[in-house]
Amino acid sequence: MTLTLGIGGQHLLTTPDFESASRYILARLDRELSPSLTYHSLSHTRDDVLPAAVRLGQAAHLSDENLLLLKTAAVFHDSGFLLAYDNHEQHSIRLAREKLPDFGYSAAQIDVVAETIAATRLPQRPHTLLQQLMCDADLDLLGRDDFIELNRRLHEELMRISKTPPPSPQVWLTSQIRFLENHSFFTRPAHESRDAGKSRNLARIRSNLNSLNGSGALAAS
Repeated sequence: MTLTLGIGGQHLLTTPDFESASRYILARLDRELSPSLTYHSLSHTRDDVLPAAVRLGQAAHLSDENLLLLKTAAVFHDSGFLLAYDNHEQHSIRLAREKLPDFGYSAAQIDVVAETIAATRLPQRPHTLLQQLMCDADLDLLGRDDFIELNRRLHEELMRISKTPPPSPQVWLTSQIRFLENHSFFTRPAHESRDAGKSRNLARIRSNLNSLNGSGALAAS
């Protein structure tokens, strides 16, 4: 099968085995991730980011090959948490570079996957369409109905992992309001599918903060 990367017009005769690569890394996430990772869990990769990447990639009319590379970046993007919490993106890239050759990925394809993973580091600064789609898939939750619960899990994870005193609920919610206010999706499919939900979630967090400041307890969401 001839695959076109769109890199200087180069054509590569290779068929990466995404299904086997995906089974491999998802099985490792299932077995080896720390239970302290209440947000960056197997479910985050398998049930949230990967489906979002597929949905956004299809809406952007990616070629079959570029969609495969986007899906590969999605399943590997948080695999670095198997090795370390800090700078996990670089550890994810390391694992991708070590393991993807075993599944038939070329060096050029692995470079694309690595660069796509690197773009998810906050603050996100994607340069290509694949990187933009990956960043939007990683933060797809911002516009979803389960955002409040997932945000609570992220706060819990940071309280478990952080080497410094965790932020108070008020400080946390204030930081999340600021993050949502400053965030903008990069791609049209993400804007069209998640902007309205993100606005609703921003209003919900503001309401929770107001309730917390007024009553000392989080408002029911």
